[in-house]
Amino acid sequence: MGDLASAPKGSRLRIVFLGRRNVGKSSLINALTRQETSLVSATAGTTTDPVEKHMEIKGIGPVVIVDTAGTDDEGELGFARVGRTKRELARADVVVLVSEQGTWGSEERKLIDIAVSRSLPLVVAFSKSDLADAVPDEGESSLPDGVQAVTVSATEKRGIDDLAAAIVRASGQRAAAPEHVISHLVPYQGLAVLVTPIDSAAPTGRLILPQVQAIRDLLDGHCSALVVQTDDLAVALDRLDGHPDIVVTDSQAFAEVDAIVPPEVSMTSFSILFARLKGDLAELVRGAGTLATLQPGDRVLIAEACTHRSTCEDIGTVKIPNLLEKKLCPGLVVEHSQGVDFPDDLSEFKLVIHCGACMLNRVAMLSRIAFAKEAGVSITNYGMTIAHALGILPRALQPIEGALEAYEEAMGR
Repeated sequence: MGDLASAPKGSRLRIVFLGRRNVGKSSLINALTRQETSLVSATAGTTTDPVEKHMEIKGIGPVVIVDTAGTDDEGELGFARVGRTKRELARADVVVLVSEQGTWGSEERKLIDIAVSRSLPLVVAFSKSDLADAVPDEGESSLPDGVQAVTVSATEKRGIDDLAAAIVRASGQRAAAPEHVISHLVPYQGLAVLVTPIDSAAPTGRLILPQVQAIRDLLDGHCSALVVQTDDLAVALDRLDGHPDIVVTDSQAFAEVDAIVPPEVSMTSFSILFARLKGDLAELVRGAGTLATLQPGDRVLIAEACTHRSTCEDIGTVKIPNLLEKKLCPGLVVEHSQGVDFPDDLSEFKLVIHCGACMLNRVAMLSRIAFAKEAGVSITNYGMTIAHALGILPRALQPIEGALEAYEEAMGR
C-alpha cells in the first residue's frame, strides 16, 4: 500500500472516462478497479458528478480513475453536469472514451476532436461486446493516428487487461514533466536550507506538500536539507562551516530571508520551484511582468487550487491582496477562485495570480495557463508576485536556468 496510499494526489496519473449516458463507463471502471467504485444502473444518467477512485496500475503506479456524467445529458441540470464532465478534460492525463459497440456517432467524433486538439493521450473502449446484438464498430477505422482502440465487456470481464495495457501505453505519450523539484540545483552531497515558517495558516503537526516533496527530492539526490523557521535562519547560517548551496523559502518570508541570506548565496522559493515543476515557467515569469502595468480598476483573479478555511494570515485572500494594494497598485478589483472552480471566461481579467499548484497535476496547471493565454490574459503565481512586489524577483529567479532572462524580456530590459 506504500505508493498507493502515500502518493500525492497532484502527482498521480489522472485517467478520465468519458462517453454518452448508459454506455457502460461505470461498469467498466468497476471491472478495471475490481471494486464497486461507481453506482451502476440501467437508467441513463446514474452518474451525476465526477467520481474518483485511487488505485495502482502496473507499469504506471498510483493513479486516479475518474467516472463522469454522460456527455449527452439533457435539461438545465444535465447541461451543468456536462460542463463538469468537460472540465475534467482540463485535468486529464489520459482520456478513455467509452462507446457502446456499434453506436459510434457525432458525439464520439466531437469528443475525439476535443481530445486531439488538446494533445491528450486517448484510448477508445468499445463496450458491451457481450450483447447478442452487438455488431462490429465502424468507428475504429476512422480513429486518428495514435489513438488506441480496445473491445471490452465489463459483464464478462473480457478485454479489461487490454484496456489497462492501452492506458499504460497512452500514459507514455504525455509531455514529460521535470524530474526534480530542487536537487538539480544542488551538487552531489550539497546542502539546501529550507525556510518553513510555522504560523496560524500552517497545518498542525505537519509540513505542507511542497516542503515535503523538496526534502524527499534532496534525499533522493544524495543532498542534505537543513529545515528552519524564519526566526532561526540567521543562527543556523552562522553555525555552518561555509555557505549553503541554496536557500529556499516560503514566499511569505521572502523579505526577511532576503535580508538575512548573503547576496552570493542562491535564493528562491518553493512557489517558484513549483512553477517549473507543475507549469510553464517561462509563461508564468512573463506574466509577472504584467504586475508592473496594473492600473486602478483592473480586475485580478487570485486562483487557489485547494480549498481551506481562510485565516487572518491567509496568503491568497489576505496577504497578496494587501500586497497588491500597498506595493503595486491601489484600487484593483480582486476576485478569487478555489479548487476546481476556475472561471470559464477570463477575458475580463488583466491578470491571474495562481498558487503553486501543489494539489494539481501538471496537465491541469498547463491547461489553466493555456486557457489564460488563449483569452489574452497574463498569468503568474504567488511566489513571483510577492518577490516582484518586494523588488527581489530577479534574485529569486536567478538560480533557475532561463527564468531571469524571461523576466528581463518581459520587463523590456
